[in-house]
Amino acid sequence: MTEAKKKPAAKKAAPKAAAKSGKKIKVTQIGSPIGRIDVQQATLIGLGLNKRHRSKVLEDTPAVRGMINVVKHLVTVEDAA
Repeated sequence: MTEAKKKPAAKKAAPKAAAKSGKKIKVTQIGSPIGRIDVQQATLIGLGLNKRHRSKVLEDTPAVRGMINVVKHLVTVEDAA
């Protein structure tokens, strides 16, 4: 009878800490979500926007940049002072 070798349990990777670059961006909604697909409406809510001409200052991370890319036709982006 051969005994199967057990591999040691794989360690879960520790969550990566967000790079605290301190860079901020200002995102302003310029378009209406009316008539848009649900993903775009949900993305605007995820960015903290819900009405036109409202702005949010957010940390410049890859996750936020990806969300902005989904609704790039509905928002403007500028560096926050």
